[in-house]
Amino acid sequence: MASSNFIDYVKINCRSGAGGAGSVHFRREKHVAKGGPDGGDGGRGGHIILRGNSQHWTLLHLKYRKHIKASPGQGGEGGRRTGHQGEDIILDVPLGTIARHAETGEQMAEITTDGEEVILLPGGRGGLGNDHFKSATQQTPYYAQPGEAGQEAWIILELKLLADVGLVGFPNAGKSTLLSVMSAAKPEIADYPFTTLVPNLGVVAYRDYKSFVMADIPGIIEGASQGKGLGLRFLRHIERNSVLLFTVPVTAENIRAEYNTLVNELHQYNPELVEKERLLAITKTDLATEEDLARLKKTLPDRVKCVFISAVKQEGLTELKDAIWQTLSAAQPLSDTES
Repeated sequence: MASSNFIDYVKINCRSGAGGAGSVHFRREKHVAKGGPDGGDGGRGGHIILRGNSQHWTLLHLKYRKHIKASPGQGGEGGRRTGHQGEDIILDVPLGTIARHAETGEQMAEITTDGEEVILLPGGRGGLGNDHFKSATQQTPYYAQPGEAGQEAWIILELKLLADVGLVGFPNAGKSTLLSVMSAAKPEIADYPFTTLVPNLGVVAYRDYKSFVMADIPGIIEGASQGKGLGLRFLRHIERNSVLLFTVPVTAENIRAEYNTLVNELHQYNPELVEKERLLAITKTDLATEEDLARLKKTLPDRVKCVFISAVKQEGLTELKDAIWQTLSAAQPLSDTES
C-alpha cells in the first residue's frame, strides 16, 4: 500500500438521471376506428449506486472522477411502449467506506460487506403516458406526465479500515516493526518520527490456521484530536477496530503518562473509542536490562493487560498473540480472515 496511492477521502459530485416523459399518442390503424390513447410510459433515470468490493483497498480510483452523471430515461412511445431506463452508475468502493452528504454531513450509506449495494441517489421516475388517463368521460386525453428530475449532490466518501486490531502509539513506538514481524506486511521502517504516513494492514497467522487482521495507524501526538500532526486524519481508522493495542517503548520516560495521553486523545476525538477492548504492549525490551523491566512492571497502568515484547528479537510475540486472540474472542466475532 504505497503512500502516494493511499486515498481514504474523496469528494465527488453525483447526479442521477432524469426520468423520461410519458407519451401522448393515439392508435391509428386503417381498420380500427377510434383506437384511443396508447401513449407509453417514460423510462426511469439511472441510479447512482455504491457497491462494496473487497478487491479495492483505497479510493484512489475515484480521486479524479469529480463529476459522475447517470444517463436519463427515454421517453415513452405509441403502442404502450415504455422508454428505456437510464443506465445506472455503480461506484465500487473498499469495505469500510462511509458516504456523507457534503453540505448537511448526514450519513447516506455505509458499506461493510463484499457485493453490498446502496442507492445513493435514485433516478427520476418516468412519466405516465396518456393511456393511463383515459376514462369514460375523457376518452381522448392530450396529457402525459413529464419525467421526474434526477437528484444532484456533493458526496464525501470516507474510508475507515476494517481490522480486528489497531496499533495505537506515538511516533517511533515500534508499531511498524511489530506489524512487519507478525505478518507479511512490509511497511516503511526508519528511526525518525512519522515514518508511517498511511495506515498499513497485515494478516497475522495464529494457531490452528486461525488469523486476524492488524492495522498500523500513523503515530498520534498530543493534541491530535485538535488537528495536530497526522493523528486527526487517521484517527477515523481506529473507529473500526475491535481491539486497540497501545504500544509504548520501554525507553519512554513515563509509560503510564504516555498511555494516559493516548487514551485521552482517543476520548477527545470520539468518547466511544475508550469503550473498546485494550491491550498494552511495552516494545523494544531488548534495550532494557532485567532490572529495568522488573522496576517498570511496578509502574504500569492499571486495568489493562500488559505484555513485554521485542520485535527485533521476536520475544514475547507468542504471548502477545495469545492475549490478542483471547481479547478478540471476548470482544466480538472476528473478521472473515478467520479460518
